[in-house]
Amino acid sequence: MKGDSLDPKGLIYESYRIDGISASECRTIFMDWALSVPMDSDTKSLITNLLDKYGPTAPDHPMTQTLQDGLAATDKPRRRGGWRSRPRPPLDGSAG
Repeated sequence: MKGDSLDPKGLIYESYRIDGISASECRTIFMDWALSVPMDSDTKSLITNLLDKYGPTAPDHPMTQTLQDGLAATDKPRRRGGWRSRPRPPLDGSAG
């Protein structure tokens, strides 16, 4: 089945129709969906709309949980760690 603007490849749609699909399989399908979404898309809005579309009729489906997890992940701020987050002396050699 060809998808729509929320799910162009129909990946999410098909995942809800697979009997006995596991959470791990749903995460793999979600990742494939996420990679196929255009870079300039509002991913949070797309996930919210997918949840509105499929969640009410399948609240216990592993894809519903995966979409909820994906939505929560878009809310978390990203922290840059490692050497980039540590103070460094100025490049000109001055004390700063």
